[in-house]
Amino acid sequence: MAAKLLPVLKLATKVTIAGGALYVTYDSGLLGGSAQGSEVLGKAKAAIPPAVDEWVKYFGFELPAFPKMGFSPVEAWNSGVQSSISALSSGPTALGGYTNQGLQYLKDLTK
Repeated sequence: MAAKLLPVLKLATKVTIAGGALYVTYDSGLLGGSAQGSEVLGKAKAAIPPAVDEWVKYFGFELPAFPKMGFSPVEAWNSGVQSSISALSSGPTALGGYTNQGLQYLKDLTK
């Protein structure tokens, strides 16, 4: 009985954790538009350093200073997403062109 229940319990735990993470992500606005995502990022930038300082004081160890970034992660993320979507949207057309080139090459070989 326990051998049959354990996989179901593990699956239920994983689904619950994934569902909770998705709910928190949606509720905080990370799945919204670019402006809403930037607003949430600003809130996170304001909330994380005090929380880290509190944990450092609680546990009594010191963390190295955070490095300063010379670029905007938001812009890098957006350009990465745009490049990925562009590649996915042009994929079927490119695949059709490559298929036609391959067929033409095979026809030329059989002549």
